This record gives sequence, C-alpha cells and structure tokens, in this order.
Amino acid sequence: MYEDKTLVCRDCGSEFVFTAGEQEFFAQRGFQNEPARCKDCRTVRKSNRLTGGEKHVAVCADCGGPAELNFVPKDDRPVYCSACFAARRQPLA
Repeated sequence: MYEDKTLVCRDCGSEFVFTAGEQEFFAQRGFQNEPARCKDCRTVRKSNRLTGGEKHVAVCADCGGPAELNFVPKDDRPVYCSACFAARRQPLA
C-alpha cells in the first residue's frame, strides 16, 4: 500500500527517504502532513528547543547595553537586557 518517497528537507535542501514504514506509522497516528525536515535537521531543531536555541544579541532600548535574546528582534519593537526587562516588570509602588 505504501511506497518509499523521496522528499526535500525544508532546512538544508537535501533529499531524504520517507519510508513505507514511516508512512504507515504516520497514518496510524493520524498525522496529516509528511515530514518537512530530514532526520539530521529534526535532531538539531529538537536539540535547540531543549537548550534554548540560538542566541541573538541586540542593543537594550533603555541602557544601551547588550541584550541576549532567544529570538530574532524586529526593528519596529524595542528590546531590553535582563536587568532593564526585570525593572520594567516590577509593579509600581
């Protein structure tokens, strides 16, 4: 019923095989979509989720110091370092 399919990884662009056994497993679990990433890219993505992922550095909008972020900052929104962010979150007395 199922046949091996060659797919292209969304992240690295390499080809990988979506085996008949994997297709059957996906069908049994009710998964609707085919995998979009090869095994290596899935492993890296999972590892990044568990360890906090890539770090990005930006300039703090309050103090001008470095702000280490777990996301890519957008130009239209201010970012804050940990100290300034914590100070902004404290309730007013």
